[in-house]
Amino acid sequence: MPMSLLRRLKPVHLRLALRIAETGKLQSAASDVAMSQPAASRMLSDIEAHIGAPLFERHPKGMEPTEIGHTVLRHARQILRGFDSLDTEVSQVISGRAGTVRIGSVTGPAVEMVVPAIRAIRAGSPDVEFTVEVAPSTTLMRGLEEGVFDFIIARPPPQYNSRLYRLYPARREVVSLMVCRDHPMAGRPNVRLKELTGFEWVIQERGTPIRTAVEGAFHSHGVAMPPQVTNTSSLLVALALLENSTTISPHSHEVVQLLSATAIGAHVTRLNLLEDILVSPFFVITQKDRQLSAIADRVVQETLARL
Repeated sequence: MPMSLLRRLKPVHLRLALRIAETGKLQSAASDVAMSQPAASRMLSDIEAHIGAPLFERHPKGMEPTEIGHTVLRHARQILRGFDSLDTEVSQVISGRAGTVRIGSVTGPAVEMVVPAIRAIRAGSPDVEFTVEVAPSTTLMRGLEEGVFDFIIARPPPQYNSRLYRLYPARREVVSLMVCRDHPMAGRPNVRLKELTGFEWVIQERGTPIRTAVEGAFHSHGVAMPPQVTNTSSLLVALALLENSTTISPHSHEVVQLLSATAIGAHVTRLNLLEDILVSPFFVITQKDRQLSAIADRVVQETLARL
């Protein structure tokens, strides 16, 4: 088919040809595509002239596709299905019922806020594609700046430029101490930090929010940090070290609550600690100069509803 025809073909041309094939009558097809019969006749003649062959044979009982006509009609159906699919998808994206959303989060709110928000959106908009990355706040802030994420849940560093970002109301993160279910301190009420210094600990590296919060809690209660500490940011390594041991591992309350649920089967539990261990507040953060898509904005609102 000449390229000049491909450039000139429009969906209305293809729909006209299909309706002619379906009805067998030019007048009926023209009416179905909101066109006068003379205009439809001229359009069909123009298409046939560019192809160099008729699309239909005229019979007393109606119009029937020629061999070339069948070929054109087959491709017309495929093209129009593509247009219809594009129209539907664009409409869904504009209305916030489809599209992609990229989220970055620190661990606790990823479990407590992001996952429920995704489930709520998916219930009414199953075609939305989500990407969720859990990482330290510095990594997340850099990703937001580079356009990797639509929004993040993180703790902005002290040197961040507040004029570049929107920070939505946030709250503090609670740290829980995770142990194996048969740990000697498991199930005991009002466990104090000073009772836990003799156990081995597996904890995130120095400078991370949870490590800082744990060190601050020990210091504020006049208790020395445990001498036996394994540093790791890997939850999988922490779980492996907890297995069949008396090791203690601090994590966000949401993570410990999830892993200690019987449905997960991780065979861990949370110590009933008397003292609170609180991490500095996290925020829902977007860039001021970037317009969120309708679906990304919906996810932000669902996330904020869970603060």
